[in-house]
Amino acid sequence: MAVTAPAVPEERLRAAVLAAQRRLRALLPGLTDAAVRAPSALPGWSRAHVLSHLEGVGTALARQAEHALRGTTVEVYDGGRPARDAAIEAGARRGADALRQDVAAALDRAAAAWRAPGPADWSRPVRYRDAELRAALAAWWREAEIHTADALLGFEPAGFSREFCLHVLDFLAPRTPPGTRLTLAADDGTERVTHGAGRPLTVRGRLTDLTAWFAGREGRSVPAADRGPLPALGPWP
Repeated sequence: MAVTAPAVPEERLRAAVLAAQRRLRALLPGLTDAAVRAPSALPGWSRAHVLSHLEGVGTALARQAEHALRGTTVEVYDGGRPARDAAIEAGARRGADALRQDVAAALDRAAAAWRAPGPADWSRPVRYRDAELRAALAAWWREAEIHTADALLGFEPAGFSREFCLHVLDFLAPRTPPGTRLTLAADDGTERVTHGAGRPLTVRGRLTDLTAWFAGREGRSVPAADRGPLPALGPWP
């Protein structure tokens, strides 16, 4: 039977986000200048690029919460995607000490911002996807977990929780190839996630490996399709 990922309750989602932040913070002290110049798991990006992005997106999404609690909304990035990309490139030129300090400061701001909302605040509007505050928190969960793995600092997709995996597989449903009824079947559990309509195709693997593949990353093993090669996936939503 296909599994539809249930919405993660806000308190559990907040706890998961704060845990992801603590994990990232714990990986920062050993950074050296040579380490931040080394490649990340993302083509064309060094570890410094990934850390610069984590700093920027963490601050940007924290700002969504800060404004929502004031009853206002604000763009995710001032200047949009071009400004975001320019900030990542500029930030990636920093040395390890500066990156460590600036990422830690962004995590401090994010922790304060996401501890503040109460039960009645999660439906407040934000500019992120013109959605509600809970969607911005879920976005930071995805960003923090996946990009910490991308940074190759010692955490990898194999460490994703099953709840996080189901959340990501649900969020990335638009990546399903057109004309395909795609079932992602976990070999190490009972989870089966189905998206799309058309010719059936089942892809099997460990749940964390399925999640890594569906997110465009590499897990410990490559999932296998029940017929032919793995399909090409669409862009991130």
